[in-house]
Amino acid sequence: MTKIVMLGMMTKIPVAGAIWGQMHYLEGLRRLGYDPYYVEAHARTPSMLMTSADDDPTALAVDFIGRIMERFGMADRWAFHALHDDDQVHGMTDTALKQLYKDAALLINYHGGTVPLPEHTATNRLVYLETDPVDTEIEVYEGRQETIDFLSAHCAFYTWGLNYNQPDCRVPMPSPFHFKPQPPAVVLDLWDPPANASCRRFTTIGNWRQAWREVVFQGETYTWSKHHEFLKCLDLPSRVSQEFELSLASYGPDDRAMLEQHGWIVSDAAAISSDLDAYRSFVGASRGEFTVAKDQNIRLRSGWFSERSAQYLAAGRPVITQETGFSNVLPTGTGLFGFSTVNEIVDAVNRVNADYPAHAARAREIAAEFFDYRKVLGPMLAELGV
Repeated sequence: MTKIVMLGMMTKIPVAGAIWGQMHYLEGLRRLGYDPYYVEAHARTPSMLMTSADDDPTALAVDFIGRIMERFGMADRWAFHALHDDDQVHGMTDTALKQLYKDAALLINYHGGTVPLPEHTATNRLVYLETDPVDTEIEVYEGRQETIDFLSAHCAFYTWGLNYNQPDCRVPMPSPFHFKPQPPAVVLDLWDPPANASCRRFTTIGNWRQAWREVVFQGETYTWSKHHEFLKCLDLPSRVSQEFELSLASYGPDDRAMLEQHGWIVSDAAAISSDLDAYRSFVGASRGEFTVAKDQNIRLRSGWFSERSAQYLAAGRPVITQETGFSNVLPTGTGLFGFSTVNEIVDAVNRVNADYPAHAARAREIAAEFFDYRKVLGPMLAELGV
């Protein structure tokens, strides 16, 4: 069987939505008849797994990856290269990992989260899969040599910036690197809608405040933290007869009090995001997703579309999300809505509630048409000659 390696980052960001996002690619590759392997070689201490300074981060990471891969029937298909510590390889031997790199038809650098090693680039089969567009492209535009050297190690480039190459996209295209838009992949049957879901609240899961990763482009600052965008629709619960729940991380007591005073239901994301099944159940029990995007993607019209929203659609849950330009590629108006104003949110909620079964069915259809792993991975692998 043809071997394909995903260079991932589960222990860097050990939250359920991100883990599901990576497992969809691995499971999709397996279902397409390939032999996928998961490898972490990012040199980042997996500090998010630690609860005290005495914890052994490598042991925690090895246990964490091992349990996930065993769940998906890939117990012998992974490695953790402890570059942050003692350079030891876990999950398979160092010799086996080096041979895997030589044998693999492709190595996919998910999120671009791994700085390429010589063994990753030796066969010129390393593929860059960008999940967060904008900042890398701006760094290339500004001539940052470190970023140019990083990208130059790859042979092909894919991005979740679905609006790239469209006339209204303002993200500078990172010449000479040709980024091809590609939606996040989803394995639909892993998200079959539950039979007895309550479906009362529109929900989302994510971070409230992240005071970093601002970028400056052509003299203008573009923010990263989503709380800036949520604040623009703070009064939404008073505008429509509908419950909204934000399951949040990175927020404080004052943030929670403010949101609750405006009618939002606030829950702690940690309990949901720490467990794959709890996360999937939360999505499945939702009426749909209401969420915002990052300022960088909104004003620069990258077309970014998240794996989380794709998962809601796969579960047959309508999605109302902030417009980033994705509507130039994805069908909107039934099952999926892009908004730019609060009035557009209110209209979308009312339309969904007026005929919920139709919008739920259409959400699933959009997932099947645009995000199904066969539609995403099949063409990509054909283009790459695998």
